Amino acid sequence: MNAKDAMDAKAAALRLLKWAQERNFEGIDPYDALNSPFAPLLSMGTRYGRIFLTQLLRRSPINFRAPLGIKPGANPKAFALFLEGVVRLARQEADARRQRELYDLAQSLMRKLLALRSRNASGSAWGYNFPWQNRFQLLPPHTPTIVNTSFAAHALLDYFEATQDEIALDAARSSADFILRDLNRFSDGDDLCFSYTPLDSNFVHNANLLGASLLARLGRLEKKEALEEAALRAYRYSLKRQRPDGSWFYAEREQQRWIDSFHTGFNLEAIRRALKLGLLQEYADAYRRGVEFYAKEFFLPDFTPKYYADRLYLVDVHAPAEAICFFSDEPSFDALARNVLQWTMRNMYDKKRGTFYFRKSHFTTIKTPYMRWSQAWAFRALVAFVTSRSLARR
Repeated sequence: MNAKDAMDAKAAALRLLKWAQERNFEGIDPYDALNSPFAPLLSMGTRYGRIFLTQLLRRSPINFRAPLGIKPGANPKAFALFLEGVVRLARQEADARRQRELYDLAQSLMRKLLALRSRNASGSAWGYNFPWQNRFQLLPPHTPTIVNTSFAAHALLDYFEATQDEIALDAARSSADFILRDLNRFSDGDDLCFSYTPLDSNFVHNANLLGASLLARLGRLEKKEALEEAALRAYRYSLKRQRPDGSWFYAEREQQRWIDSFHTGFNLEAIRRALKLGLLQEYADAYRRGVEFYAKEFFLPDFTPKYYADRLYLVDVHAPAEAICFFSDEPSFDALARNVLQWTMRNMYDKKRGTFYFRKSHFTTIKTPYMRWSQAWAFRALVAFVTSRSLARR
């Protein structure tokens, strides 16, 4: 790793952290259009109207949220991603005073995250702070999702491992109850796939694998074979559906058969967690095929990160952020992580504000500083780049 790149990345991470702290880690979101008090009127109360309104605000380079009455909100995933990053920074901080400050901040983020748990779930679970209309249904605010819950519980476990705070462990431990009791399942022989939320039957590979990774981690930590077995059943469902070139469709439904960058990264992160626990060794080659596909198919020669494997279309900040996160922890791909970071700092970084742009296309750049989608993910990426090698040596 280039020392200057690491220093620059840490400086950018700390600057971004300060920006987020000044806003109490609350902000607007690309998908928060339905939080507008005018949304029922503007959407005409229809599914297509809600989708149109959400996509209009999401795709606009001009932020119309203030006149629409949409206020910054507390998004659980933003708190989880910042918590994960702050804990990683604290673990490698050499200055005792600064380390204590970071752990104090981590404790505050942990408490905020716990306060945002969804109600009426069997265990700790988290959703989004806005209604969400997808192509299948309208999900109320704070409907818990397996994705949000997995990221949140992993962050809590990171905090527990660094501090031995049992409050964080207890909260993360109960997330397994949400996954096993509340989510719907698609069974294929001995294999299973968990639904995205308790309200749907949408079976998505990255969501399923992220949930499996949490069950595997909790199973090993708690020495509970039942959790490990459930995790392995879910892992095998998605691993058996890996395509010959190493990729995965987003999901198996015909209308969801696309292959994109950051969900590929989530799949591989989840599988890597299992391999590091000594599980799924029979799929080590499948994992390596996935890594090679990710590295080969999602970057242009100048390291511009592609959204989809088969076309550029646009650059979403999630694509470089997840690539930096993932490849920073893959020793054979140090150069790729560094080059993607450099591209991101040149093309997606607002030097004046210290924040990151949302999207960049052939025609326009959307600079709206979304807290969860852009800033939390960029912070996670910067910290992963800075800390990956130092933590690996411990």
